[in-house]
Amino acid sequence: MKKLNMIVASGADGAIGRGGDLIWHLRADLRHFKELTLGHTIIMGRRTWQSLPKGALPGRRNVVVSRNPLFDAPGADIFPALEQALASAGEDAFIIGGGQIYATALPWTTDLYLTEVDASFPDADTFFPALEAGEWEDAECGEWLEDEKSGLRYRFRKLTRKP
Repeated sequence: MKKLNMIVASGADGAIGRGGDLIWHLRADLRHFKELTLGHTIIMGRRTWQSLPKGALPGRRNVVVSRNPLFDAPGADIFPALEQALASAGEDAFIIGGGQIYATALPWTTDLYLTEVDASFPDADTFFPALEAGEWEDAECGEWLEDEKSGLRYRFRKLTRKP
């Protein structure tokens, strides 16, 4: 079976975004994201692509899922459906967002790299889907850390789908 990774930072209420952007900026989380995804294929939806400040993320094959045949994403490969994007991805691809792509890809995901942010965000408009109890187990769970700039508490976890 092909391995499919998912990487996300999520608030206590499942919040992942607001107004087409991240709700928070945690330097350590951005470094963690880069370390894990460098050299791999990253798959994202159109809105996530459009939220990238400088376009394609360097050192990775960028894949965008968009049903719009006229959509242009310089530096990325575009597919009309997630299934086609996954078929092109090879081993160890990472789903990086957004909410709709996460929900669609979750049933095929084998490993979930989760940054848990210990706060609720009532003004969020994009959420990570709820995980089914009993389907996942902790492979790694880091200690709670505090971001110096924002004061937000967070930790890194790796969850693996149970066989």
